[in-house]
Amino acid sequence: MTKKERVLRTFRNQPVDRIPMGFWYHFSPDEDHGQETVEQHLKLYRDADMDMIKVMCDGYFNYPNPFIKTVTCADDWARMTPMDENDPFITKQVERARGVVEGVKGECCVFYNVFCPMSLMRFGIGWDMLMSHLRENPEAMCHAFMVAAEDLKTLTRRLIQEAGCDGIYYCVQNAEEFRFTAEEYRRLVTPSDLEVLNYANTLSDNNILHCCGWDGNKNRVEVWQDYPAHTVNWAVYVEGMSLPEGRKFFGCDCVLGGFDNRKEGVLYSGTREEIEKEAERVIAEAGKCGVIIGADCTLPSDIPTERLQWLRKKLDELS
Repeated sequence: MTKKERVLRTFRNQPVDRIPMGFWYHFSPDEDHGQETVEQHLKLYRDADMDMIKVMCDGYFNYPNPFIKTVTCADDWARMTPMDENDPFITKQVERARGVVEGVKGECCVFYNVFCPMSLMRFGIGWDMLMSHLRENPEAMCHAFMVAAEDLKTLTRRLIQEAGCDGIYYCVQNAEEFRFTAEEYRRLVTPSDLEVLNYANTLSDNNILHCCGWDGNKNRVEVWQDYPAHTVNWAVYVEGMSLPEGRKFFGCDCVLGGFDNRKEGVLYSGTREEIEKEAERVIAEAGKCGVIIGADCTLPSDIPTERLQWLRKKLDELS
């Protein structure tokens, strides 16, 4: 069974020959180093013997829509329009993804990290302006979210159809309990979230939904419960929702995760024996079918690859 076959079967909750795993971290979050970035992704994949690659969007967190520089008040967002589809923001990311896809030569699945529209806007203008303008003129800001969604749809289409990605790793955020009520999130944010996800699902049946939990802030995860995806990844340790609980909650065929991504987690700070015991616990709890072992979110970039190798060997023993 190839790595690609293994992951795709796991996505459908079908038996596989070994328990697949996939981890990732930032290589250069603020910069695009071209082919070097491609090679870094491939090296991590090979060194840790992982079953899939999630390509990071390092260097492309800032949303460079030129309209942003013209905004002087909340009402202005009602006039926002999408970027040119050949803007380097899009083409350079497609180029990176294509480089990774070509590098693995069909051996494994490749997914590209795509943030939801509100997060893309947040990267472009910052929390303070976004939340202030959203409260002042929600209709105008929601229009901006939908414009960002159009740019993300263009990116998604080109990642799948041109670069050859098997799907996207779609990161939804901004549902922290202190930020919105569930009703507010569903009204203000969900439409643009689903604009991208539903479109991605017309291009590939293999997209991963990532419900991002970060800085220890619990989300109102119920707002994402009906988002359509075969495979879901959420912050087990932030949300207090185990893999079996999350599988039932989201009604998904496959769960991705099980390990804490933070430095206090066992994968980063534990001994080899502790990592192996945690692997045994997670598999005993979640089972061997429809499970990809990974982390709540991105690992610290200074984690020794040896730790992932220890986990890989233990998972093989448990398979």
